[in-house]
Amino acid sequence: MMKFILAILFLIPLCYLNLYWLIQFMFLIFSFLYLLSMSYGYMYINMSYMLGIDLMSFLLILLSLWICSLMILASEKLFKMNYYSNLFLFLMVVLILSLMVTFSSMNLFIFYLFFEISLIPTLMLIIGWGYQPERIEAGVYLLFYTLLVSLPMMIFIFYLYKIVGSLDFFYFKFYVGNLYMYMCVNMVFFVKLPMFFVHLWLPKAHVEAPVSGSMILAGIMLKLGGYGMMRFMNLFLEIGMKVNYIFIIISLVGGFIVSLICIRQSDMKSLIAYSSVAHMGMTLAGIMTLNSWGLWGAMVMMLAHGLSSSGLFCLANLNYERVLSRSLYMNKGFLNLMPSISLWWFMLCACNMASPPSLNLLGEIMLINSLVSFTGLSMIFLMVMSFFSAVYSLYLYTYSQHGVYYSGIYTFYSSFNREFLLLFLHWFPLNLLILKSEFLTLWN
Repeated sequence: MMKFILAILFLIPLCYLNLYWLIQFMFLIFSFLYLLSMSYGYMYINMSYMLGIDLMSFLLILLSLWICSLMILASEKLFKMNYYSNLFLFLMVVLILSLMVTFSSMNLFIFYLFFEISLIPTLMLIIGWGYQPERIEAGVYLLFYTLLVSLPMMIFIFYLYKIVGSLDFFYFKFYVGNLYMYMCVNMVFFVKLPMFFVHLWLPKAHVEAPVSGSMILAGIMLKLGGYGMMRFMNLFLEIGMKVNYIFIIISLVGGFIVSLICIRQSDMKSLIAYSSVAHMGMTLAGIMTLNSWGLWGAMVMMLAHGLSSSGLFCLANLNYERVLSRSLYMNKGFLNLMPSISLWWFMLCACNMASPPSLNLLGEIMLINSLVSFTGLSMIFLMVMSFFSAVYSLYLYTYSQHGVYYSGIYTFYSSFNREFLLLFLHWFPLNLLILKSEFLTLWN
């Protein structure tokens, strides 16, 4: 693990030389090297200092490397304008380092420290490269929602250290039955995921962020919440059996309400952001069931959502660069203007609504099994959530691709090979990984 972190550290001097293609290529190479480094014969591997990975960490670090390399690929316009591009590359390197250490940490304090550090580059991306003046407000929402619930988690860390005398995950072999401690540690993950009621920062941050900010938020930052809950839920098995059903109800009812909100959105990025809340609500409910189907389903859903949602934000940005508007009323009739991009809209919207053979389908099947085995009543909301996910995905596709295109478009430029490559690298692993679904049996 340490050798990958050191290798990425060596990229920092290159940021100041503005070597756009080299750093992007290095990130991709690191992701392939990292892919080959996993051995499935052990529960934890690559231990060094306070770092080590299991299958869950491995998959999320691989996703982080992949999404960060695609973020640089999606931001070529920023480099052409030379708009603080050196600082942008530096933030990318800091972000991937903080995410790798967060996902591979085996010490609670190191996990907490880098969990919070990863917020800073994301905040700088939104405030520095956002499109509208409202980006300041979006950044403040993101910062204060996260900080408000992070401080109670620090109290939980002190409490654990007082009980155990160590903060290594290895020693957490007992149950915490205190409801206050349960809320202290889980609220930070509920906000990060985000759970319905504490999700208002997400649409604001997504809408105001540049394409790279939206990609990292949808692709990785939401997964920090799910990862943290899966890591810590074994401490709360006893009290979780009593209170988890409350959060399952909130997630399922909230997912249904958010699905209805999606259908009345006129802003493409806002629609995709709200769909993330609906998908993550199902993931949260799966983790809260405390059974293996729920954990595996949540893991698959996080991977699938990271790729499909990030790809949809890329497509929304392609339209924005040409029409200079995210409104669905302006972005109509793209089938006439860019039929090849319409194909990618169709394929990624199909993945978003969990059609085969996408990884989203596998995740939804597992989560539905988990929640129905928890209580049969959940079937009602699962049914309407699955139905409305198809409704808003088809609404997004048909409204943007069909109809008469906006008469104010006087000049227009076609697609580039870079954009096709970017979309292919989102879609291909999303539909290929379902062929390797048996790897979850290796995660105990």
